[in-house]
Amino acid sequence: MILEHKHLVIRSEMESPPNSTEVEFVKGWIKELVRRLDMKIMSGPYVEYCDMVGNKGITGICIIETSHIAMHVWDETSPAIIQLDVYSCGALDPKIVFDMLEPFDPVKIEYKFFDREHGLELVDTGIKIQNESQSKVA
Repeated sequence: MILEHKHLVIRSEMESPPNSTEVEFVKGWIKELVRRLDMKIMSGPYVEYCDMVGNKGITGICIIETSHIAMHVWDETSPAIIQLDVYSCGALDPKIVFDMLEPFDPVKIEYKFFDREHGLELVDTGIKIQNESQSKVA
């Protein structure tokens, strides 16, 4: 395997975030994301629901052979917020990750995609708005 050090950071507003009854669904979702990205799970995924007022939502993490995936959901806001962090020392296709967000009905996806091989080189950044073409942000 060629080391690539790719890092995708996403902030998305969602209409249908996972809720307190969907911990097992999120575990399966993370496993499917790992599978689609052709990665290998080393540990996890670990998923819990936090019911603290002002911070309600699901958090899930997964240690993969090439780094990690972390997801945080705040479901009290409308639209809800999902923050997703996918880091891999292998190849990483952001489109796969964007497609995996579809079950949560995203209305807006902001992202930054880095190559961390020799620093923090910004490869791509942008905003995707539902039912609109992607608008780039430099």
